[in-house]
This record gives sequence, structure tokens and C-alpha cells, in this order.
Amino acid sequence: MPRNTPLSRYGDFAVWLALLGRRAGRQRWVIATASLIALAAFVLVPQFWLAICLSWAALLAAALAPPRAAAPPRRRATGDEPQRRAPALSADVKALASALPDPCLVLSADGRVAYQNRRAQDLLGPVATGRPVSSLLRAPEISAAVASAIARRREVTVEYFERIPVSRWFEAHLAPVFEQAGTPPEAVGSNTGAMIGLVLVLHDLTKQKQVERMRVDFVANASHELRTPLASLAGFIETLQGSARDDAGARERFLDIMRAQAFRMSRLIDDLMSLSRIELDAHLRPSAPVDIGDIVSHVADSLKPLAEAEGTAIRLQRPEGPLLVSGERDELVQVFQNLIENAIKYGASGGPVDVAIGRAGPQGQRVEIAVRDHGPGIAPEHVPRLTERFYRVDEAHSREKGGTGLGLAIVKHILNRHRGTLDVASKPNEGSCFTVRLELANVTGERPPEPGIPGTKEK
Repeated sequence: MPRNTPLSRYGDFAVWLALLGRRAGRQRWVIATASLIALAAFVLVPQFWLAICLSWAALLAAALAPPRAAAPPRRRATGDEPQRRAPALSADVKALASALPDPCLVLSADGRVAYQNRRAQDLLGPVATGRPVSSLLRAPEISAAVASAIARRREVTVEYFERIPVSRWFEAHLAPVFEQAGTPPEAVGSNTGAMIGLVLVLHDLTKQKQVERMRVDFVANASHELRTPLASLAGFIETLQGSARDDAGARERFLDIMRAQAFRMSRLIDDLMSLSRIELDAHLRPSAPVDIGDIVSHVADSLKPLAEAEGTAIRLQRPEGPLLVSGERDELVQVFQNLIENAIKYGASGGPVDVAIGRAGPQGQRVEIAVRDHGPGIAPEHVPRLTERFYRVDEAHSREKGGTGLGLAIVKHILNRHRGTLDVASKPNEGSCFTVRLELANVTGERPPEPGIPGTKEK
């Protein structure tokens, strides 16, 4: 058969078809086509046996070729599809997270929860592995911090505010974790390896924020308390330099007011300095034994002139014998001077102030000092706030009596340093009773242990 005949080209076509089909992995298509070519060649020109043989050779080659692995069918991506897994976080990372005292979440490289320590479970509840952290902590600051830490491969720290279930401030610290396999020793801990996850640590800032707020309020209140008498002094000085220059009566009256305002400022500054000093030494428990009975008696005697001026009297009840407590004498004098002076100034005019000292506790290991007045009493809503700085039940009456608004705050801080307590009982029109409780020293013949870590000794 000549090479240029159409049927002779059937064989050439079948051979090329077999080669291409084998390479492309289309065995079924090649088998069907080669079979049709061979059948057509046999029917049309039976004597052209060469075309038939070549066609069936193509058929045989396609049939014997190893099948090509089929590609997996494509699936549409949905939100429920499992995410591509990042390299596994090491057990060491999870062990360190478990040892942290703060809530800690270990995240995968795409920001999903891989592990939470016990503190995180207490704060957030059990969290399913694989849950996006953005759906757990819904603060926008957290989502932005996670995205920034992943993109920049660096540590990120943000603060955020939670309103539910209670209002709290948190500081969130995010640190990337990198794969260290094959990393030179000098590069361990760097961010040169593949990022395998994130460590998210939450630190509760609520108390710190409250302290900051109290500090801001304290400065504002102190400034206001100092500004008022200063403005009064400036006004009287201006008046004395002007219209009252030659008025002797007005001059004496204004000078008395100026003296009172200067004394008020002096007391305020003294109280501020006392409060600052007490807070500075709050962690140091006094250890010197002092007789609390003698201290209260001394204060009562020193305030008798004030009581007589206010038309009242101090009635003291004290048991015989010493009542020793571990304390600092000057600070305890300040405690009872504030309490008894308040009872004299704000109690009913003419009514007595009762001061009673006695033992308390199952074995008499405590001493109680109760200061009771018979004044108008205090409404229940004011009682919890009495020891706040600059808090006054009646601001105008307090300033009229020369109060600074810091007396009970000083009492509270001194008693905290002495490991004592202050209880307030008051009802409108029934008077008030302030009770101080302190531990007696040497009740068992031994000195009470200093606060600290059990089993340690000072060197």
C-alpha cells in the first residue's frame, strides 16, 4: 500500500493517538477511537492489513498503559470546611501555658484556639478546640492584635474593656511561637523560623485601673480642698488692702477668718502627709508593745477642753491592768483622736461621748474600743463610704467644723497596718458607734509571727 493513500494514514494516526493518549492518561478515549479506526479500515479495505494491525497496536498499547491517578474532585469552600492544619504546637508550649498564673490561650497559626490553661477555663469556660479566638473574645482590639501579630510576626500588647458579665479591664499580650527545628543555637527564640502558633496571655487590670481612678480623684479633691481656703485668703487680703484698710473692726474679723482658713490648710496638709507616710509603711507591721488603755485615756484627757467647748463630756470605761498590743503609739493616738473628736463635733450638743475598752474573742485574745455618740446618726447609704478620702455626709457642716474629709481614711489605713478592723453601726436619730478591734500581744507568751511565707527565716 502506498504511503500517500488515505487508508495508510489510519495506521500513522492510530500510533500517534496511542502515544498521546498514554501520556495524557486518557485510556478509555484512546481505546474507543483506535477500535473505530481498526473497524473502519477492515470494513472499507480488508486487504490493507497494515492499517488494521497498526490500529490494533495502538489499542493494545493504550490498554496496557498504567492508569494515571485521577485528581480529587473539587469542592466548594464553605465556612464549615476544616482549615489547613499548621505545624503542631509542642507539648512544652502547652506545659508552660498551664504553669502561668494568668489566663492563657494557645492559638494556631491562623488564630484558632488550640489549648487553654485552667485560669482561662475559669474565666471563659471550656472552649472547643479550633474555635476562632475572635468569636470567643469579641473585643475589636483582640481581633486587630491577633491579625497584627500574625502579619508582623512580633509581640503585640493591647488593653480592652469587658462589660459582660461585669465591668473589667484586661491587658492582652500576644507572642508568636516559631518552629525551632534545624535552627542554629544562637538563633533559637528568634522569629526566623516558621510561625506555628500564638500564645495569648490575659492580665486583669481592673484593680490597677481602680487605683488609678482613685489617684486621679484624690488629686482633684485635694486640689479643690486647698483651692477653697486659698481663694478665701486671697479675697480677704484684697479687701484689707482696699475698703477695710482703716476699719479696725473689719480688720480683726477678717484676720480671725484668715487664721481659721490657714489652720484648715495646715490640717489638710498634715493629714495628706500622714496618709502618704502610712501608705508607704503599710507592709511593715509594728512590733513594739504599747498599752492601748493608756493611749485611749491620754486622748480622752487631751480632748476634754474641746468637749467642754461643745457642751458635752467624755465618759471612759477602762478595765484595770495593761492591755498590750503590737503597735506604733503615735499612729494609734491618731486613730482615737480622730474617732473621739468626730464624736464630739458631730454628736448631739450636750450629749455624752461614751468610750468603752474591753477584751473580746473566745479566749480574750482581742481588745475592743467602742466610741459611741448620741447624735443624729448616719443614713445606711453613707456608712460603706465613710472611710473614702474626702467623703463627707454633710459637706457644709464638716467644713464648718474644720474637717478635712481624711480622718476616717487615715483611721482605716492605720488599722490595716496594725491588722485591726473598724466596724460602724449607725441609725438615723439613734447615734453612731465606731468599734476598733486589735489583737492583744503576748496572750500565749509568744510574739505573734510576722506576715510572710511559712517556713522562711529572716537573715
